[in-house]
Amino acid sequence: MKRKHQVTLLSLVTAIGIALLPFAIVKRSFKDWIIVYLVSAAGNLLADTYLVKKGFIKYKIRPFPDKFKIHLPFDLVHYPLLLLYYNQWALNSRPLSQIFKVLLISLPQVMMETIAEKKTNLITWRKGWTWYHSFFSMMGKFFICRLIIAFVRKINRERVSVT
Repeated sequence: MKRKHQVTLLSLVTAIGIALLPFAIVKRSFKDWIIVYLVSAAGNLLADTYLVKKGFIKYKIRPFPDKFKIHLPFDLVHYPLLLLYYNQWALNSRPLSQIFKVLLISLPQVMMETIAEKKTNLITWRKGWTWYHSFFSMMGKFFICRLIIAFVRKINRERVSVT
């Protein structure tokens, strides 16, 4: 895939994510969804910075290449959006159902990442990093964020905005 097409694809997917973001946040329990978004974005920025610094992942095509080695659209738009939708979908689910739902969300994401790694210059895996590292780390981040929002709701039990 030519660089121009890769940049266009990345820009299009990012624009769609930015357009969908307000619909994921502006719902009942606005505070909860803002917390989910911020925890997700912060956690992803830290994890991605670590993985890039250690050389496991490299992004050849990224916005602001002179300033950042990480992939800002994924860290600040794509992944937090997935996390928002997962948390809303799994809001009142039992643990087994939450596992099934995280599989339904993370499997397509990892498949797209694997295709992008093989067919484009958007991402390069190095030092033994493979699709299953992405898959399990993504699932772990989904569950950690789910636990954080459950903890916030437990603290705020009297004033929970969604039942």
